[in-house]
Amino acid sequence: MKGCVFVNSELQTLIASVGFPIALSMYLLVRIEGKLQVLSDSINELSKTIIGMK
Repeated sequence: MKGCVFVNSELQTLIASVGFPIALSMYLLVRIEGKLQVLSDSINELSKTIIGMK
């Protein structure tokens, strides 16, 4: 039973040290993805407009 407590403690430490940065990175990637899509669409529209001006 004592070994199980040690493994549980190690697991909690691992999740705390590695899990939070991964969760934060995923949140930021999902949040930025929408903004990148809008930016990409705007650039494509601008390119078409510039080509149409020639």
